[in-house]
Amino acid sequence: MIERIRQYFNLTRDELVNKVSWPTWSELRESTAIVLVASFMIALVIYIMDIGIGTVLTQFYKLFK
Repeated sequence: MIERIRQYFNLTRDELVNKVSWPTWSELRESTAIVLVASFMIALVIYIMDIGIGTVLTQFYKLFK
């Protein structure tokens, strides 16, 4: 059992060190910037939709008061 666990960790380490393609720092910064901008844009769209739907529902509910 211990040997199987040891083999698992050795294979995992080998994969992370020799087989994974790690990004460079500049690629990482560029990808991070893209994710931040996209996240902000999606949040802005959701916020605008929330305000719009809230306004429409408020007007709709006023019809039945």
